[in-house]
Amino acid sequence: MPYVAGRNAVLEAIQAAKRVRRLLIDAAPRISDADIRRVVGAAESAGIPIERVQRTRLDAIALRHQGVIAEVDSFAYTPFHELEERVRAAGREALVLVLDSLQDPQNFGTLLRTALAVRATGVVIPERRAVGVTPAVSRASAGAVEHLAVSQVPNLTRALESLKRLGVWVVGLDAHAGIPYDEPDLSGPLALVIGSEGSGLGRLVREHCDIVVHLPMAGRTESLNAAVAGSIALYHVFRARGRAAGV
Repeated sequence: MPYVAGRNAVLEAIQAAKRVRRLLIDAAPRISDADIRRVVGAAESAGIPIERVQRTRLDAIALRHQGVIAEVDSFAYTPFHELEERVRAAGREALVLVLDSLQDPQNFGTLLRTALAVRATGVVIPERRAVGVTPAVSRASAGAVEHLAVSQVPNLTRALESLKRLGVWVVGLDAHAGIPYDEPDLSGPLALVIGSEGSGLGRLVREHCDIVVHLPMAGRTESLNAAVAGSIALYHVFRARGRAAGV
C-alpha cells in the first residue's frame, strides 16, 4: 500500500481530499502535541478511518514518520492534455516547471514546494530516468505535491514543443551558459526547465529551449544545486510578474 509519512505531508494529503484511505497514528503521542491533534482533527472531519498503532509498526513502514503515516492511493499524475488546458486557461500567467531527469527526491520535493508557493500552473517530468512522486518526495515537499498538477510524459522535448505551440516561452536554466537570469522579460507564459543534478540540461532539451539563463556566481562556488537554483529562478519569475502587474 502506498503511503505518505510526516505530519505536514499527511495533513496536506488529507486537506487535498484526494487519496488518503486510512491514518495510522503512534499509540502513545504527547497529548499536548498540537500537530498531532491537527492531523487527527482533519482526518475525523474528512471521515478517514484512524488507527492507533505501536511505533514499531510505523518504523517498519517509514523511519521518518513523526508518529503519523497515511495509507493512500497511488499518486494520480495529471494527463499532459489536461495540463495543456490549464496552460490555456492561465493565459499570460501560465508558469510550468519542467524537470529534465532530476534524480534526487529532496531536490524534487523542494522544487515542488517552491512551485506551489509561486502558483505554478503545473509540473512536467519524464517517465524514465527521473525521480517520480514517492513518499520521500511527498515528505520533502511538505505535502505541496498534493496540490499540484504533475504530468509524466514519455518524451520531454515533444512536451516542450507542445507548450511552445500554446505560446509558452521555454527558458532553460544552466550553471555555466546563457545570459544572466534577470536580463530577459519573463512576464509572459513561461516554462522554466531545470536540468539534472549531475549533467544539467540534456542536449536535445537544451536545443528546444528558446533561451538559456544562468545565475551569476560571485564566490568560489561553481554552481548551486538544482533545488536552490530552480527555486531562486522561480521566485524571480514570480516577483518579476508582480512588478509588471504593479503588485
